[in-house]
Amino acid sequence: MDAPPPRYPKRRIRPGDPYGDAAVLPGERDTTVEIDSLFPGTTPDDPVELEIGGGRGAFAFERVAFDPAVRLLGLEVRRKWAAIVDRKLVADGLGPRARVFSEDARLAMPRLKPDGRLRAVFMHFPDPWWKKRHEKRLVLGDVVQHEIERLLRPGGELFVQTDVEHRYEQYKAFLDARELLEPYGDEPGSARLTDNPYGAQSPREKRAVADGLPIHRLRYRRR
Repeated sequence: MDAPPPRYPKRRIRPGDPYGDAAVLPGERDTTVEIDSLFPGTTPDDPVELEIGGGRGAFAFERVAFDPAVRLLGLEVRRKWAAIVDRKLVADGLGPRARVFSEDARLAMPRLKPDGRLRAVFMHFPDPWWKKRHEKRLVLGDVVQHEIERLLRPGGELFVQTDVEHRYEQYKAFLDARELLEPYGDEPGSARLTDNPYGAQSPREKRAVADGLPIHRLRYRRR
């Protein structure tokens, strides 16, 4: 499901770019990053979760409010939204518990250590394109999925939701075939979830609920 991961692009920040200060992972782009170092005061017992493609940040704010113990790491490829959301998290005093970095998950995740550190990974409405020519842009593929499995602790959860039925079927077939994952939905042996159990919603999820549109949700657990 995945093309070879792209190389890190050169960061070209134009003078006066209002989002030129967007946070990126520390260190050189080929160095590892200790996840706990991103959240001052975090101990190995504190749960850490990852959101891939958080967009405008509604889920991040609601998630840390719903679970006061959680640390939430966000990777958002769009520099504008990464900058806006991360600034607001820091301004609201949530920086020690939630950060959003302007990073491509396919490139950033291999840098994260240690293995088995994450309690959950969230992907909300990724890949909203359904034409064949867009297949090469898919976020959920072999590279990202390998890193998700590496970083999830045993019993850690992967939650994916979409309003594109074709994508749902594609994700389900892909994830059902992963040996390190087991379905963890409403019914034994099924990955399908009727509701979002995490106490937080992305803006697109809110719109879909308000409009009465079907949302296809999947949850898997690391064996």
